[in-house]
Amino acid sequence: MSNTLELTFADVVEHIRNYINNEEDIIRIVEAYDFAFKMHEGQFRKSGEPYIVHIIHVANILATLNVGPQTIIAGILHDVIEDTEITEEEFIEKFGKDIFTIVNGVTKIGNLNFDNLEEYQAENHRKIFIAMANDIRVIIVKLVDRLHNMRTLKHMSEEKQKRIAKETLDVYVPIAHRLGMFELKNELEDLCFLYLDRERYFEIAKMVEVRRTERDNYVNQMIEDLSNLLSKHNINFKIFGRSKHLYSINRKMKKKNLAFDEILDLLAIRVITKTELECYEILGYIHSIFTPVPGRLKDYIAMPKFNLYQSLHTTVIGPNGNIFEIQIRTEKMDEVAEKGVAAHWRYKEGSEYNPRAEQEEIEEKLHWFRDIINLTDNQEISDATEFMQHLQDDLFNTSVYVMSPQGRVIDLPVDSTPIDFAYRIHTDIGNKAVGATVNGNLVPLSTKLKTGDVVQIKTSKQSTGPNDDWLSFVKTSAAKSRIRSFYKKLEREEREPIIDKGKIVWQKELEKREIEQSAFTTKKLQSTLLGFNISSIEDFYYALGSNSLSVTRVLERLVKLNKTPEEIRAAKPVLRRAKDVSSSKYGVEVAGLDSMMINLAQCCYPVKNDDISGYVTKGAGVTIHRDSCVNIEQERERLIFCEWVEVDTNPKYESILIIEANDRSNLVADIIQVISQNKANLLEINSRLQTDTMSVTSKVKINVNDLQHLNNIIANMRKVDGLHSVVRQGDRHKSAVK
Repeated sequence: MSNTLELTFADVVEHIRNYINNEEDIIRIVEAYDFAFKMHEGQFRKSGEPYIVHIIHVANILATLNVGPQTIIAGILHDVIEDTEITEEEFIEKFGKDIFTIVNGVTKIGNLNFDNLEEYQAENHRKIFIAMANDIRVIIVKLVDRLHNMRTLKHMSEEKQKRIAKETLDVYVPIAHRLGMFELKNELEDLCFLYLDRERYFEIAKMVEVRRTERDNYVNQMIEDLSNLLSKHNINFKIFGRSKHLYSINRKMKKKNLAFDEILDLLAIRVITKTELECYEILGYIHSIFTPVPGRLKDYIAMPKFNLYQSLHTTVIGPNGNIFEIQIRTEKMDEVAEKGVAAHWRYKEGSEYNPRAEQEEIEEKLHWFRDIINLTDNQEISDATEFMQHLQDDLFNTSVYVMSPQGRVIDLPVDSTPIDFAYRIHTDIGNKAVGATVNGNLVPLSTKLKTGDVVQIKTSKQSTGPNDDWLSFVKTSAAKSRIRSFYKKLEREEREPIIDKGKIVWQKELEKREIEQSAFTTKKLQSTLLGFNISSIEDFYYALGSNSLSVTRVLERLVKLNKTPEEIRAAKPVLRRAKDVSSSKYGVEVAGLDSMMINLAQCCYPVKNDDISGYVTKGAGVTIHRDSCVNIEQERERLIFCEWVEVDTNPKYESILIIEANDRSNLVADIIQVISQNKANLLEINSRLQTDTMSVTSKVKINVNDLQHLNNIIANMRKVDGLHSVVRQGDRHKSAVK
């Protein structure tokens, strides 16, 4: 154990003076250190060193990132609130509200009761990311704090080493990558690799070391050749070799199933110049001498990565057939590439620094940052573990990069769809999406996107909102959350009056049949409703109020299931029932004579799960109609009881939709697209122009699986631009598009 300080705070101050010239800022930094020294006096780390050693190193790392004076002060004071008795009021009075906000954001939550360590960690992480959404400097200080903790992790127990390393790799490495802080990210990754898989770490390190001399000779020769080439053209440049990090080598070997010698960019060179134009000049000169490897040229200058990274990457065949990856960038690009967001805003902190304005600039330049803010603002996510899962799924595990027509690059998880893309752009875009094109071609909204796709979302002002079927294929947690939020909000606004209407419908039907409300116990009613896939009385009233369930059908089922008719003495079934049962290939079971012929009516085209009745025709068996069909309204006394049952086959049901819309180009194409996206078969389509109103009436015949499938198509059809109404053939009432 030693108290000797290899790095002193005087060294740190000297480093800071290299880029901060304001003496008042230097004085404030020194005052913050003196205060921290006093407050942490008598505190020691696991290594046995005074706690102030950690503070000095954190300040030094922040200085290497060239951050502003307030960020350095916050780094010096980052543990004061957590580890000392200072009050919020005292802190703000001494150092100001801005620095308190940063320090408080980094500070762990208090001693609250949590069920387990995972829940506690998730709550801490959420607190940090919420604070980060308000001030980016919070996460910069936290990342630097974590880096020094990882550098000194050897003093912890093996169990704690693995836990902290895994947490760092899962949470802090991805956010460093997102912020473009590659220098810090690469060191964190290698340190995590060391503690999580020590044996493999040293195995890779040994392979690198064995080849070091040979590799250095190849790189030095290539640097000499490139230097001679560029010097002939009077270009300002700096050139040097760069090492591949051990974690990155191991990850690439595993991901692509490569041997160590097969990794192309182990021999890597970086060229730094003054201007963008010179970057492209250098690229041209290199390709004029060295053969480029096909498919390996990447222009991140014209199209920066999501973390502001800019550079030209090319892979060429050098002397003796060796393959080199060459990066070409300006000095400014190189600084941003290594230090990321910390470098980009390094000069911003001054007397006129405005955190809100800087955050808005970050949101504009780092488009993904808006997703962090949306996530922290999402009232539906109350659980910290769920919050972190959203963060992992939507931001940390992305590997598909697609573009908007304007050239904005959007990163998404694997198997994401145009709907995920739409919600990443904006919630309103997702909610009003009615179609999508990928690379100029119309595609289903469930299409899985690939890197390089150009995606355009078609929206409609007439859209009534997202389709809940989207939940079955969207990938991102944000899309799922926003779709659910839409329906929850819709339910809150619309469900209550519909439930009240359903209660009135039920009560009137009981009164009409002279049945007491008490004749049906809640238990009996709930048991009956399960047969209609309804799990609660409230949902039952909602179904009645929204006309999606026939009150007659429910009463008939209750009659059928009751063992004692006396309990419902006034209830007489509207439909006639017989002893024998006949069934059909369509999955309809009819009470009547055995082997009775059954047909589906061609006037109303019933589909599975419709409310149905059988209509007896002499010599022609039974024709099944929908209860809403216009042709059975006056023939109730001649109907026979029937119901849907499961069959081994999966029959398809024909249905005809009558669509009225404004006359416009591509109308039929949009209608067909909706049918295709919902995986239904189009059998026939006929359109007729109404010259007096300049509207079009289309008659569309399709094959569907069941009522839910058909309802989904109708719901999506109503989102097509210019539609007035879409109804099923045979309905007694038309329903206009809302």
